[in-house]
Parts: sequence; C-alpha cells; structure tokens
Amino acid sequence: MPSATAVRQASAVRTPIGGRPASGSLFLLLIAVCTAVTAANIYLAAPLLPLIAQDFGTTPAAVAWTASVAQLGYAAGLLFFAPLGDRVDRRRLVAWLSVATTAALLLAAVAPGIAALAVAVFFAAAATVVPQLLVPLVAARAPADRRARHVAAVVAGLFTGIVAARVLGGLVGQGFGWRWVFAGSAVLTLALGLATALVLPAERRVRRGGLFSGPAELPGLLRRSPELWRACLRQAGMFGAWSALWTSLSLLLTGPGYGLSTATAGLFGLFGLTASAVAPPAGGLVDRFGAARVVGTAYALAAVAVPLFWLGGHVLPALFAAAIAIHAALVASHVANQTLALTTTSTPATANTAYVVSGFAGGALASAAAGPAFGHWGWAGVCAVAGLWLVLGWAGTAGGRGRR
Repeated sequence: MPSATAVRQASAVRTPIGGRPASGSLFLLLIAVCTAVTAANIYLAAPLLPLIAQDFGTTPAAVAWTASVAQLGYAAGLLFFAPLGDRVDRRRLVAWLSVATTAALLLAAVAPGIAALAVAVFFAAAATVVPQLLVPLVAARAPADRRARHVAAVVAGLFTGIVAARVLGGLVGQGFGWRWVFAGSAVLTLALGLATALVLPAERRVRRGGLFSGPAELPGLLRRSPELWRACLRQAGMFGAWSALWTSLSLLLTGPGYGLSTATAGLFGLFGLTASAVAPPAGGLVDRFGAARVVGTAYALAAVAVPLFWLGGHVLPALFAAAIAIHAALVASHVANQTLALTTTSTPATANTAYVVSGFAGGALASAAAGPAFGHWGWAGVCAVAGLWLVLGWAGTAGGRGRR
C-alpha cells in the first residue's frame, strides 16, 4: 500500500462519481476486446510492408522504417498521454484518443506516399495508448484477492491483438489491399473505443501540477518505490530476451537452414496465442502466491527456453517448444510485474508508464543488439543476447521481495 507521504505527494486525486464497477465480467470482456483492437494498431504496418512497397513502386527495405516509426510513436504516447490517467477524467480521455487514433488510421489508409504514411502511423501509434489507461483502472477497482486475474484478462487481450495484427493483418491485406487493413482498424477502433468510454466510471480529478508533468515525475517515483524499480528491471530483462529471439526468428526460418517462405515463417506468430491462454491462470497464481514467486518461475522457464531456441537452430520441434515456453514466461512475468507496478504507488497511471516504458526500452535495446549478433555469430549470437538480458533482469531482483 502507498505510504501517507506518497499520498500527500500525489499530483492527482481521483474520485469515482458513477459508472459500472470494473468487476463485472461484461465490463472486463469489453476492456479486453478494446485492448486487443487498439494494441493491434501499433503492429499493423509490419506484415503489410511488401504490399505497401509494391503500391508505392519501391522495395520492402525502403519502407521498413515505417514499422519502426510506429514504435517511436507508441513510446511518445506512453510518455505524454498515459500519465494523464492520473490527472483527467479517463472516460473523456479514452474517447478523444479513440477519435484521434481513428483519424490517423484513416489518413494512413489514403496516404499518397511513404512520408505521409509514416506521419499518420506515428500519430496513430501515439494515440493508441488506451490499453495503458485501462489497466490501472481495472487494477484499482478490482477486488484485492482477484486483482491480478483482472489485470491478466486485459493482458490477454493485448497479446491477442498483437497476434491478430501480424497474422490477420497480413491475410486481409493480401486479399483486399493494405489500405483496407488501416480503414477496417479505424472503424473497429472508433466503435470499441467509444463503447468503452461510455461504460467507464466518470471520475472527478483534483489536479496539482501541470497537465503534462507526468514524465518529469517518473525519476522521483522510481526512487521512492523500490518495488516499482524492481518490477521495471525484471520486465525489461524478460521483454528484452523475448524481443531478441522473436524479432530475429524470421532471419533463421527464411535462411539457408530452413528455407521457409515469408508467409510460412509469419505463421509462427500464432505461438503468441500461448500468451493469451497463459494470462488468466498466471493472474490466479499471482493472487495466490505473490508476484515474486511467479516472476521467479517465469525466469526459470525462460532460462530453459533460451537453450531450446539454440537447439531449434537445427531441430524444428525444439523451436516449437521454445516458442511456447518463451511466450508463457513473458506473459506470466508481465502479469506479475504489472500488477505490482500498479499497486505500489498512489499514482498508478504514472507508475504504469514507468513500467511499460522500461519494458519497451529493454526490448528495443535487445532487438538492436540481436541484429549485429546474428550477422557476426548467427543464431547462437541471438540466443546469447537473450541469455544476457535474462541475467541482467534477474540481477535487478537481487535482494527484492514481491508483494502478495
């Protein structure tokens, strides 16, 4: 629980003044579906790059940077929009961000060139931080003995959206064209975003400090909360290991070792469904045994997955087992660490921003290191990067204890 000093230092006080409780199953289902649709917007461009390049008369390599632009936009949105959940009425914020995301996606659908598409993708990703506004609300209003399970329901939706973007996005784009993928996502985002905003409880905010002062508060918040700091380090290590392996996997599968087509290699994204299946039981384990034990188990599972990935460089069944294990480890760790991050301070939206940005940074750095490692040492180099990130993440837990 936050201390009295932390409560006095909070930059915003929220008071629910109506709305349905977050404990309702229909409410949670709507939140999970909305999270899936909005999270998918970040990854829409990646499977469509060959189609976009063909439409603009260039090569996939020349448009590949548009997928990275989406990541940069999401990072900017996390820093500036996600902390607003502690400062303004979340219902209005979700509605306006949904409208802004829809407008940006429609602009992407009619973009006349690569530059215009990149700008639209950047703003769409920046505004699609709705999941990180909804998770703190679900955690705050859930019963204490079921908090992690409710967070897990939203996490399951998030990973389902990521899988849908990579698998269904490519299939729909191939059948109807890449522009219809952006247009269809715009319609879904508007419908589900506004529907979610309508059922959110209205909140009265007593705001102290600037509207966009959240990013400036992050360093002090991390200093005052060792548990939040440990959760951030743990997930940065875990997400980094996953990112190094998963972003480099297509290089292995389409290389001389296996020689698979790009479409066939893309079907490995279906292993991401493991995350959706693992999230609910992981939440129950966190509620029962505490975050520390679940994170420790997740790290042990990831430590087994890394040598399986190395073996998978030559044996395909080992790659199947490794893909399932790393996704299970990632989502179990995420549910535990995010639940801890959301309950350790009096400003959960700002704390959640620190947590998600830390994980994102760990993943981005590991992915950046995995590319040169693959070029110099092959698949073994990628596995070494993943192992190193796990060691660094676990070292950050030394001397720390999780919360029940």
